[in-house]
Amino acid sequence: MTAKDCILGRRSIRKFKADPVSHELLAQIVETASYAPSWKHTQITRYIAIEGDLKEKIAREGTSLYPGNGAIISNAPLLVAVTVIKNRSGYERDGSFSTPRGDGWQMYDAGVASQTFCLAAYDQGLGTVILGLFDQAPIEAMLQLPEDRELVALIPVGYPDDAPTAPRRKPVEDLLSYQS
Repeated sequence: MTAKDCILGRRSIRKFKADPVSHELLAQIVETASYAPSWKHTQITRYIAIEGDLKEKIAREGTSLYPGNGAIISNAPLLVAVTVIKNRSGYERDGSFSTPRGDGWQMYDAGVASQTFCLAAYDQGLGTVILGLFDQAPIEAMLQLPEDRELVALIPVGYPDDAPTAPRRKPVEDLLSYQS
C-alpha cells in the first residue's frame, strides 16, 4: 500500500466486529506511530490501551458530553487513550515558551501522532475513529493519569464492520492559494 492509498482509503470507522485486537499488533502500530514528528523531537504522546470493564465504564460514565461516542466505544473491542506529557512541547528547557502559541503545540503533536496511529492501524486492516468529545476529568481519574499527563483524544480500534465512502472534499482551488 502506498502512502497515498493509505491516506485516501482510511475512513473514520464507528462500527466494529467483535474480534479482539492482539496486543502484538497494537504494539506494532504504536511502534510505527512513534515515527510521527514532534516539537523538537520531544515525543510527548503516550498511548493507553483499554479493554474490558474499564472500557465499558468509560463508555458509560465518560461520554455525557456526547453519548453517541459511548456507543462507539462500547462497540469497539479496544479503546486507545491518547495522552501527552504536559509542559514540554512548545517550551524551552528553562520553561519559557518558544512561540506565541504557548502550550498549543502539544495539541498539534498529539494530532499528528493520532493521525499517524490511525494510518498505521489502517495499514494493518484495522478501523479507527478519533474522538474529541468526552468527559476529560472523569476519564483521566479512571485512568489514574499522573499530574504531568493530559488526555487529548480517545481512539476506538477494531476490525471494521462498516465500509463508509469518502465524503466529498473541497476542490484544490478552495484549499490552496499562492502569494509572491
